[in-house]
Amino acid sequence: MTKLKLGPIPEDKPVKLAVELPATVHRDLVAYSDALAKETGQQPFAPEKLVAPMLERFMATDRAFRRHRAQGS
Repeated sequence: MTKLKLGPIPEDKPVKLAVELPATVHRDLVAYSDALAKETGQQPFAPEKLVAPMLERFMATDRAFRRHRAQGS
């Protein structure tokens, strides 16, 4: 099996944010949670717990965003 982009999800104090997602994205988050649980040996997370780590990973690997942050903009 190919390695998923996310690793184990750390516990962190959350900030409440309400978002609406298409049903297909929700189903994919549930499937991703199951795959991640099998890969890491953790219990499956609720889909909403995956959003922050996925966004964090996305922003960390976006070169244009990193350049923008480095410029202090």
